[in-house]
Amino acid sequence: MVLDRPQYILRPVRVAWVVTSFALALLLNFVPWHPAALAPDFVALTLTFWCVRQPRLVGLGAGWLLGLLNDAGSGVLLGQHALVYSLLAFGAITLSRRILWFSVWGQALHVAVLLVLAQAVGLAVRVAAGADVPDWSLWAPPLIGALLWPALSFVLLAPQRRPVEVDETRPI
Repeated sequence: MVLDRPQYILRPVRVAWVVTSFALALLLNFVPWHPAALAPDFVALTLTFWCVRQPRLVGLGAGWLLGLLNDAGSGVLLGQHALVYSLLAFGAITLSRRILWFSVWGQALHVAVLLVLAQAVGLAVRVAAGADVPDWSLWAPPLIGALLWPALSFVLLAPQRRPVEVDETRPI
């Protein structure tokens, strides 16, 4: 079977790159997007990515801490995002081996389900706190986030890729 694209062997991830990606995701969450109802949750997407790719490095504690930072930065009910991100991290870690078996679009479908479930938990917390139930646009950000999964995967794996070297003396 001939593959059209080269297969990369990934280097180990650097913790500094993971922390930088979370800091950038937090900054993107704090940007006032024009149609705010359609902006995906970049922290949730980045957390899902690293929980799937590096489940021993990024876990429930990272989700909880990022949730508290997101709550403090956005001025919402303290602990709301911490709960959602912790549950999202648990789901992503639980399904990580399954998700990695699929192509990038199959992974995006799994991520869409995880993000929609996280959005549902966040909605339940907000409604329990006395907020009104929003319209259908509540379900657009998780789906937009899932559509961004291939681009996010490419960007976050870029520092780990080794250049494709053709060496005829090497058996692999």
